[in-house]
Amino acid sequence: MKFRTLIACLTALVAGLFALSLVTGVAPVGPGESYAALLRDDGGPLTMVMREIRLPRAILAVMIGVSLGLSGAAMQGFLRNPLAEPGLIGVSSSAALGAVLALQTGFAAAFALALPVAALVGAGIGVALILFLAGPGGGAFTLILAGIALSALTGALTSLVLNLSPNPFAANEIVFWMMGSLADRSFDHVWMALPVMAVGWLALARTGRGLEALTLGEDAAASMGFDLSRLRLILLGGVAASVGAATAVAGAIGFVGLVVPHLLRPLVGGRPSRLLLASALGGAALVLAADVAVRMVLPGRDLKLGVLMALVGAPVFLHLIWRRRGQS
Repeated sequence: MKFRTLIACLTALVAGLFALSLVTGVAPVGPGESYAALLRDDGGPLTMVMREIRLPRAILAVMIGVSLGLSGAAMQGFLRNPLAEPGLIGVSSSAALGAVLALQTGFAAAFALALPVAALVGAGIGVALILFLAGPGGGAFTLILAGIALSALTGALTSLVLNLSPNPFAANEIVFWMMGSLADRSFDHVWMALPVMAVGWLALARTGRGLEALTLGEDAAASMGFDLSRLRLILLGGVAASVGAATAVAGAIGFVGLVVPHLLRPLVGGRPSRLLLASALGGAALVLAADVAVRMVLPGRDLKLGVLMALVGAPVFLHLIWRRRGQS
């Protein structure tokens, strides 16, 4: 498939799923009436539902999907490892720890955006630790080891907070937040996450040429004039901004950055620079589809988006591993 055709198909898929997301909900209202309420400002309850609940939820689904898909493709290209994903370097777990501490200490109740701000701070601290542990000249293997160590540490600290929590209600809120969800999100979350994500997207988009050169090996890329230390700094900063902001507003949502690049890599000829854009659109489509499914499968229950992504993503990933095993 030609690259332009692939991008056009993915864009159309995202647009269709976005439109479907806007008309999916508990209330038995037809699509025509829903879109009319979205466009006109009559102050009615349906207009409020469309503009204040469904629209920001759909926009956040696109933003989070773009962030996770783009970050996953960039990580796999930089580490030259198809099993790499954004959580490998500990950004998601660091952001989750920051949010958990905000919930446990009561800081999240102080003002509306305290929880996502704490998660962003946690993600930033996590990346700073990764850069410190890996050192200025550390290669891909060192980066992976530092990420695994940080993920283990932040995961243990999160479990410790839950274990020592004297407030069962706070512990229950922490557990449900960590499952990942787009329910009850507003435009406040969109405007807080969008600038941070946009910085991350721009940073990751700049890594395309460097990732292409890395397919020949680190020595070859360095001989071609690419500064690998600078490339690593830009990539980690982009992943931290994108994934940290996504985790901050929606909790932990896994498998998007792992599965989407796997599915799309054969369609772009294995070129990392082209995979970035394709994975961004593919991630947006996957998160939109999963969020629609969450509302359709159990409309009366709060099925968490992260739970559904794990239930769907894990079998798909196992199937991909089985196919690779057969090919080898």
